[in-house]
Amino acid sequence: MSDTNSRFGVEIIGSGLCLPESRLTNHDLEECMETTSDWIVKRTGITERRRADQANGERTSQISTKAIQNALDDAKISASDLDLLLVATMTPDSPTPSVGCIVADRIGAGKIGAMDINAACSGFVFTMSIADALIKSGAYKTIGVIGADCITRFIDYSTAGRGAAILFGDGAGAMIFRRSESQAQGMIAHRMHSDGEGGKHLFIPSSLLDFPENFEFDENAINRVQMNGKAVFKFAVNKFQQVIADTLEDAGISPEKVDHYVCHQANLRILDSARERFGIPEEKLLVNIHKYGNTVAGSVPLVYAELMESGKIKPGDLVMFLAFGAGLTWGSSLWQL
Repeated sequence: MSDTNSRFGVEIIGSGLCLPESRLTNHDLEECMETTSDWIVKRTGITERRRADQANGERTSQISTKAIQNALDDAKISASDLDLLLVATMTPDSPTPSVGCIVADRIGAGKIGAMDINAACSGFVFTMSIADALIKSGAYKTIGVIGADCITRFIDYSTAGRGAAILFGDGAGAMIFRRSESQAQGMIAHRMHSDGEGGKHLFIPSSLLDFPENFEFDENAINRVQMNGKAVFKFAVNKFQQVIADTLEDAGISPEKVDHYVCHQANLRILDSARERFGIPEEKLLVNIHKYGNTVAGSVPLVYAELMESGKIKPGDLVMFLAFGAGLTWGSSLWQL
């Protein structure tokens, strides 16, 4: 739960996105592995995903820079108005400098604090809850939060890597959070969870030491996503529904009171299972996975940016942000806009 005794509220004043131009369609995948477009759509709901052109400099820092600049433009403020920049990512350009430091410099934000936070697909939801707490504490007034990943550089585009190849795409989204004098605005409930023991079901090894116990070493798996699809699917369906129920209970509200469920886009079947359990109408849970695939930390802010662009989210709406992913991690952040 958030601190209801805070002197301040928090408002979201801008959002933006950035997507690589290159599209990787299901038919493209048919050319490099044993699969069919119909099979992919039936299992995931995905028809295409974006793929960053790493060779020409399209990296996590680049799409992050464009996403936050678009969010600043939407908020009608400049980078110099930011007090802090947080980047949710599991695919930095390199171990150091952080994407946050690179982006802060590129947008001209000055010498503000900047850092990366890695919670895989849950990263953005975790980070927006952190931003809310930092602003309500009085330490910061305006914080930029980016969710961005270029995960496709870790994908094996062969039949052996098919389980991950059909799912993942690259993308970035960003939001601007600012202190509000209205204490009613901001996060009113949240959850953050992890299960490191389950990390063996979805990981990217960089050396022999990164392979879980009893996992057969394969040098072809180095720097490639390794996923136990059945275990991850079971985890996601269970924890996704559980965290919705827990957050509603924490806030003391029923499912229909929430105006929008802004969900991580991992698999259409997972989203549909939650809609069915809680009776969520389609207009309250936007699905864009068919266009972008699973964009990891970029997923949630991409959904939000599209909702804002279409005018579907209104001031005063109650919005629940939800995610689950590698780590294993899962969480929520319920906001009064």
